[in-house]
Formats: sequence, structure tokens, C-alpha cells
Amino acid sequence: MSDALRTVEDYEIFLYSLSDRFPTIQQSSLVLVRRGSTLARVAGEITFEHGFRLIVRERLVFGRLPVLIDSYGYEIWQDSEKLCWYDSQPHPDDLALQSTHPHHKHIPPDIKHHRIPAENMSFDRPNLPELVAEVEGLITDSRR
Repeated sequence: MSDALRTVEDYEIFLYSLSDRFPTIQQSSLVLVRRGSTLARVAGEITFEHGFRLIVRERLVFGRLPVLIDSYGYEIWQDSEKLCWYDSQPHPDDLALQSTHPHHKHIPPDIKHHRIPAENMSFDRPNLPELVAEVEGLITDSRR
């Protein structure tokens, strides 16, 4: 279990201090909004240099501790081009995704239908550090 997901308050602090941990973040509009006593939603966008953006949507459940990410969608963009996205929508009939079910990543060339396992995504630890690291790798590649 990640300390960031110990309580909903811990995750809120984690979200609002991301730019302190990752200096490549230029701006963040992430907000955590509680929806009753056991549910919260996280939504917003993190911007980086060279037009890179990470769009974040998470649903959190915290009726019992620790907090769990119940579902998510993450999109990585550069300017107006969607480079990939991650989601937790189950595809039980796709045998290629069973190793990380339901976590998967959509990639080109047919981004809507081309899915690969997403070993770095989880429901019980924050996914954002992995995603920020992925964007940082793209920024490094774009400088070459």
C-alpha cells in the first residue's frame, strides 16, 4: 500500500504537491472532489514543456481504508495529437491483455483498438508518478 493512498486526505496532499516532486510539471489543474462519504473524483490536466499534457480522470473509493482507485482514464497528448491513453475498462475476451487485466494502454497505429498490457498501472497505488515519468521520457526524446 502506498502512503499516498492511506486516506483520501493523504491522496489529496499527494495530488496538490505533485509539482514539488516533479519539477517538469509546468502547471496542474488537478482537483479532488468528494462525492459523498465514500467516493471522490479526480480530474484535470498536467502540462509540461514542448506541448505535452497529461489528462487525468480517476474515481476513488474510501469507505474502507486504504483508498482505492476504482477506475481511471489517463491521456497523453502533445499539442493536438493524442499519443496514447490508459484505462481500466475490462476487455475479458482479449487474451493479450489478461496479464494486467483490466489495466491496458491504447497506442498507435489504430489507437482506439490497439491495446497492450499496462503493467505499471494499479488500483492500490498512485499511477501518476509512472505517467509523469513516461511524459518526461517523451520530452527527453523530443529534445533529440
